[in-house]
Amino acid sequence: MAFEELLNDPVIQKYLHELVGPTGMPVAAAPPDGEVTDEELAEELGLELNDVRRALFILYENDLASYRRLRDEDSGWLTYLWTFEYESIPEQLEAEMRRLLDALEQRRQYEAENEFYLCGQCQLRFEFGEAMEFGFECPQCGGQLETMENDRLIDAMEMRIEELSDELNVNTEADIDGAVDA
Repeated sequence: MAFEELLNDPVIQKYLHELVGPTGMPVAAAPPDGEVTDEELAEELGLELNDVRRALFILYENDLASYRRLRDEDSGWLTYLWTFEYESIPEQLEAEMRRLLDALEQRRQYEAENEFYLCGQCQLRFEFGEAMEFGFECPQCGGQLETMENDRLIDAMEMRIEELSDELNVNTEADIDGAVDA
């Protein structure tokens, strides 16, 4: 997929924006063909050199840019020539979605396996063991802790897990459990 196609995708635009932030987005959104120096990019985009360097380093850390160094033989100065490598963005997004899916599945399990209590005044939430330690009184305000229903939260997580699973074309623990029970 060419740079232009990638950069027209709103998901990829959001991903790049999350990585480099608003000041680095012009750098991420305007990858030149071939090699370019940070100074050339700053001048071309009308940005501060430090903002360009920060964005380039973030892209480098995320395997979306690489550089090679050249040493000027007369002055000894190093020049960094940057190349953008956006071909791996779809794979990186998929890996990020898989991490999110794993985290959601773990959180769903945690929510389903625990009983929670809530202070209506402070909105602090406690697991059963913590609530019992405090005598079912809020340590912050002394108010009574009430049982908290988290079924809607679990349902929302299950819906998101299902959406991610469908998008990634993977089976979740719930799918496997349902298939075994059937």
